[in-house]
Amino acid sequence: MKIKEIIVVEGKDDTAKINQAIEADTIETNGSAINKEIINRIRHAKEKRGVIIFTDPDYPGERIRHIVDQAVPGCKHAFLTQNEARAKNPHNNSLGIEHASPEGIRQALSQVYELTEQQQGDITKSDLIKYRLIGVNEAHERRRRLGEYLQIGHTNGKQLLKRLNQFQITKEEFEAAVQAIQQEDEDVN
Repeated sequence: MKIKEIIVVEGKDDTAKINQAIEADTIETNGSAINKEIINRIRHAKEKRGVIIFTDPDYPGERIRHIVDQAVPGCKHAFLTQNEARAKNPHNNSLGIEHASPEGIRQALSQVYELTEQQQGDITKSDLIKYRLIGVNEAHERRRRLGEYLQIGHTNGKQLLKRLNQFQITKEEFEAAVQAIQQEDEDVN
């Protein structure tokens, strides 16, 4: 599998792991202290080949994703779930692309999203309340699972509707994912 776009990652270990899974070029941000030079390289890469932002599924990774997306609009996004990015060693709590399997990386990069300008989608705040994604104790866990199903990453309650709309998730896709979560819950009970 060869990726045309340049993939923005956090560090060298991420680049090494991606190169085990696919053939691709990367730009490393070296953490969240992204300087002008790196932003300019990403901007140039987007103009020439396109860019996929592929950061760790944790707070620093989401912060880097946001910084790059704000500075260089129009990038594509790929996501790993926290389970896919968790270190296999039980004594290591870290999350990162460097811990993912080659198959998990290929899967995430085969399902990239392109953000669009914020627009009102079919999904409403009422839907989030109806499906217990905000306003209830188990909402955090349900949002995490929804983000995994839809491959859009984990968000807090305030950001969920915005993320669903940005990634142009249809009401049908949203409801299918919620139904799958409900079915899993019923199967457990």
